[in-house]
Amino acid sequence: MNRYLLIAAALNFSAAFTHLLIIYFGAPWYRFFGAGEQMAKLAEEGSNYPTFITLFIAGVLSAFGLYALAGAGVNIKLPLVKYALAGITAIFLLRALALIPVFRPEEQLPSPAFWTWSSLIVLVFGLIHLIGLKQTWHWL
Repeated sequence: MNRYLLIAAALNFSAAFTHLLIIYFGAPWYRFFGAGEQMAKLAEEGSNYPTFITLFIAGVLSAFGLYALAGAGVNIKLPLVKYALAGITAIFLLRALALIPVFRPEEQLPSPAFWTWSSLIVLVFGLIHLIGLKQTWHWL
């Protein structure tokens, strides 16, 4: 078992669960986690848009977690594990580079603190995935 990919799986599942909690607790949590005032207002108005977007993110993170488990050596059969993990690692590392989006109106922008902290968090996710992937590449 590769401990780095086990940690990566736990991080992915924790992030997915946090997104589910954001849906459950609604607008205050959208605001706290930096989703932006527009998403919070839509949640307050009862729009399904924030729920769908957040569910999609939770689903993607859960899939990332399953791939990390498969790469770690847990008996889960998934296609193209090596290449999926390489793509997942790249997604996290590239997202870490996106500190502040430039071409969005200010009122729609999540806070700079959100972009800074979330970028640092996904950088850690990406580096943990990278270490685990490097250690397991030869037998995946």
